[in-house]
Amino acid sequence: MSIQVENITKTYGGQKALNKVSFTINKGEIVGFLGPNGAGKSTMMKILTTFLPASEGVAIVNGFEVNKDDIAVKKSVGYLPEHNPLYLDMYVREYLLFNAGIYHIPKAEVENVIEKTGLKPEANKKIGQLSKGYRQRVGLANALLHNPEVLILDEPTTGLDPNQLIEIRQLIKNVGKEKTVLLSTHIMQEVEAICDRVIIINKGEIVLDKKLSDLKNSTQQIIEVEFDYRVEEVALQQLPRILRVENSIGFVYQLYFETEQDMRGKVFDFAHDNGLKILQLHQKNTTLEKLFSELTIQK
Repeated sequence: MSIQVENITKTYGGQKALNKVSFTINKGEIVGFLGPNGAGKSTMMKILTTFLPASEGVAIVNGFEVNKDDIAVKKSVGYLPEHNPLYLDMYVREYLLFNAGIYHIPKAEVENVIEKTGLKPEANKKIGQLSKGYRQRVGLANALLHNPEVLILDEPTTGLDPNQLIEIRQLIKNVGKEKTVLLSTHIMQEVEAICDRVIIINKGEIVLDKKLSDLKNSTQQIIEVEFDYRVEEVALQQLPRILRVENSIGFVYQLYFETEQDMRGKVFDFAHDNGLKILQLHQKNTTLEKLFSELTIQK
């Protein structure tokens, strides 16, 4: 077991940021820690990485209790905080070599990490000259330098453009083949794209802990499609097993179906038969969206 959290409570003054939070993460899992802003995600991350003490409860990472063996925890965890702290006047390779020296890591390993995170073309540039996507890569490379068993990422894709999002998601998935990853985010699409399992936290309490595969076993599905031309909703409602149609923006439509069958093929056939081009199409996890809305709605 890589992470074990038992009844963790964190209080600021008289307010509880976390209230008796408990969960476990097994070796090799990629787990999404999902919740609205202010739910307690970053607080939990900081406790697991020893940057913040818990008020009550026990957290164990790689067999080390965070309140007692903080140095051992730091040695076995790679951490990318929400606000990625970098020395902008340093060159990428220089920065990573500097941090490698702290851990007494061979220079060869720095080149290894540069290659793994796709930083080779930017390695001789100053960090301040990089795009935000590449700065996130530098932060991730730094977190991987000492070959940690557990990787903890707090909002790793915040503020990235769509192309950068895809690149960082793929990078995290590749890293997750070898590491245990706990990924904090408030974006459901991140969890669907990267994770094996989701934990939803709201107002400092765990409200859901499930595998993505279990959530996907719903008979209801949403397909988002963008055509090259406006389509009358009444025409789309002729698709088999369709429940409803929503025109979200421009020529983008949300199609809700009630069936276990993947309906993307039917949507392709509809476009072909009506002389339309599909500009984008993907299947969304209606169950996760619905659960998130129900479990985190402010009452």
